[in-house]
Amino acid sequence: LDRCGLQVFIGDRVLLQGPSGSGKSTLAAVLSGLRQADSGLLLLWGYDQPSLGAAAWRKRVAVAPQFHENHVFSETFAFNLLMGRQWPPTSDDLAQAEHFCRELGLGDLLARMPSGLQQMLGESGWQLSHGERSRLFIARALLQNADIMILDESFAALDPKTLALALRCVLEYAPTLLVIAHP
Repeated sequence: LDRCGLQVFIGDRVLLQGPSGSGKSTLAAVLSGLRQADSGLLLLWGYDQPSLGAAAWRKRVAVAPQFHENHVFSETFAFNLLMGRQWPPTSDDLAQAEHFCRELGLGDLLARMPSGLQQMLGESGWQLSHGERSRLFIARALLQNADIMILDESFAALDPKTLALALRCVLEYAPTLLVIAHP
């Protein structure tokens, strides 16, 4: 990134498009605090990351990185959804996780899994499709209750009907949104 300037306000919905290798994911990583910029100034609510601290920054900026940089852990579905919150989850946390799953069109998946939210996932457990994993990552970001949500190629694996559901959910619940996509 060189001479990059961006100002995002509360409630903004920003779509960032560009060809592969143009720096979209790098920008997302810098904005989310996963990477540090070599120069320049990045502020959130008027504070830079060193002033807020890395943990406080990450609580305010949720990111769903590209599919190959995101992971499903060999743990329960609930853990994979709520890993950005305190553990163990409260009954309210679990109810909110189930709500977002249903909003994102994962209700049928929950019904098929013998243990529902407590179903084990990963190598030794339930295997998710590419689209199900993408929606898990979106739900994980939404469940962090962050001020800003960054979705990097999160909709690419979704069919048109599922995309409409996921987009409606994200637009309703993300306070401020930056979506990265290929044109």
